[in-house]
Amino acid sequence: MNISGNTILITGGGSGIGRALAEALHAKGNKVIISGRREPLLDEVTAANPGMVSLLVNLQDKGDIAAFAKQAVEHFPALNVVVNNAGIMKDEDLPGKGDLDIAEETVVTNLLGPIRLTAALLPHLLKQPQATVMTVSSGLAFVPLAVTPTYSATKAAIHSWSMSLRHQLKGTATQVVELVPPYVQTELRGPEQAVDPVAMPLADFIAEVMTILETQPETREVIVERCKPLRFAAENGNLAGVFAMVNAQH
Repeated sequence: MNISGNTILITGGGSGIGRALAEALHAKGNKVIISGRREPLLDEVTAANPGMVSLLVNLQDKGDIAAFAKQAVEHFPALNVVVNNAGIMKDEDLPGKGDLDIAEETVVTNLLGPIRLTAALLPHLLKQPQATVMTVSSGLAFVPLAVTPTYSATKAAIHSWSMSLRHQLKGTATQVVELVPPYVQTELRGPEQAVDPVAMPLADFIAEVMTILETQPETREVIVERCKPLRFAAENGNLAGVFAMVNAQH
């Protein structure tokens, strides 16, 4: 992925990793469009970053995704990068309440949302001289956090789906890049996560991600150093140990 000169659509761009990545890419001279459901947050980001624009979308509604994709292409015909960042992460009590509503909402948002949006944009992206589909999985795709089973499962599915999409797009000018975050200081699981000293500072994460993208433009997976113990736990023969460590406090 070239780090500048793109027109980039980022879902979940109103906060957390999405906002920070949008601002970093905006600073590199890209045209950045952020999207989400919370208009006040989007307005706050665009006001702080002149030239950045926003579009509303509900990624839980397949009809809205189709209309949103059409609108994005019509308004921004140079669109050549989509970053599937939006997602939710909620605890589930499987032997207790079951939390089936949480599971279904998580699958629709974290898995079907990126699949539907990518499918809607892919015909356009394939017409571009160079294009990128970026998916955002998680270190928990490789070593699950047991209290968030469906979140972890959707991220594992995104990893698998990204591999398959990449294989099907080989020979085209559309690249598939998977961003694999560790535990980062955002509000994904609530305000306490944003100040948790165990989590990686958001600014540090984004800085390392941007360095990887800039120095390794052909990379398939963007994995910061802090996430490598999770990403390669199975390959290193340490899956059980890392799983125990990740779930020790839960």
